[in-house]
Amino acid sequence: MSNVEAEPAAVRCGALVDDRRSAEVPHVDVLSPREVPLGGPRSMTVRRTLPQRDRTLIGAWCFADHYGPDDVAGSSGMDLPPHPHTGLQTVSWLFSGEVEHRDSLGTRGLIRPGEMNLMTGGYGIAHAEVSTPRTTVIHGVQLWVALPEEHRNTARDFQHHVPEPLRIDGAEARVFLGSLAGDTSPVQTFTPLLGAEIVLAPRAAVTLAVDTTFEHGLLVDSGDVRVADTRLRHAEMAYVDPGIDRLTLVNESEDPARTILLGGTPFEEEIVMWWNFVGRSHDDIVRAREDWQASSDRFGAVEGYPGNRLAAPALPNAVIRPRRNPAVVATRRPRPKGTS
Repeated sequence: MSNVEAEPAAVRCGALVDDRRSAEVPHVDVLSPREVPLGGPRSMTVRRTLPQRDRTLIGAWCFADHYGPDDVAGSSGMDLPPHPHTGLQTVSWLFSGEVEHRDSLGTRGLIRPGEMNLMTGGYGIAHAEVSTPRTTVIHGVQLWVALPEEHRNTARDFQHHVPEPLRIDGAEARVFLGSLAGDTSPVQTFTPLLGAEIVLAPRAAVTLAVDTTFEHGLLVDSGDVRVADTRLRHAEMAYVDPGIDRLTLVNESEDPARTILLGGTPFEEEIVMWWNFVGRSHDDIVRAREDWQASSDRFGAVEGYPGNRLAAPALPNAVIRPRRNPAVVATRRPRPKGTS
């Protein structure tokens, strides 16, 4: 998916670590989304939770759009012309609807509910996404992962994975990246990550064993969900610091509650993110934009899209200034008596 803002913010991001606090109960911050028109004011609107002023990264997750359910019968639905990406991986996950994906690798495939498409931009890739004519309701999330310096210029790639549903007491999970509850996705990532859809039964509570080195984000698609002592409503995301080995989710509604759980080790590299590019400096962004505008071979061509590709917005009139995450507070569990 493209960031189609006419004047996208230039963001320089980096994680800070502060383990001065000690606590048994996880610290939870609530991230509220902002609405962004996708493809113009008459097109569908997405709720963007990452990046924002108070939190730019959760692990290497650097972008999260949540959209729908939108009735697109008789409208253009999702129609994103060919556009570029660098320095990142895109993760597409649908709850309903169907989207056709085309990219400059020559990939042509469908994104369906419960099936993950992961595309690696690396040095450069282009793709288009269009909801199919039989789609009446479009609903899902689009996520981006920042690539570490060692791999940010890797070759473009595409992976498809259909995770098996996993029954946990009071919940059903589909693990599309990383490991959770004994299930591990075979999909390659370049930093330790977790991505899973978790659907809680009405009034159910589930406690998940999680990696203590990970920070976590929980996006609520439906229902009222409590994380630790914090209640989340529709479209809100909880941020949980590293240092915990258990994460308890409680559905406080009479209907099933659907969530997306993200996780990863704090991403300690500074990144610059603007439009659809992730780099390390303002100059990286300038070069990527120039290459796209010049139809460089860097991004390749998307075949079969019935229209023009997306032009890049104008660059900001200033050099990108750093914007950092708040300090990451590593929660320490009390040591048993008699240990040092």
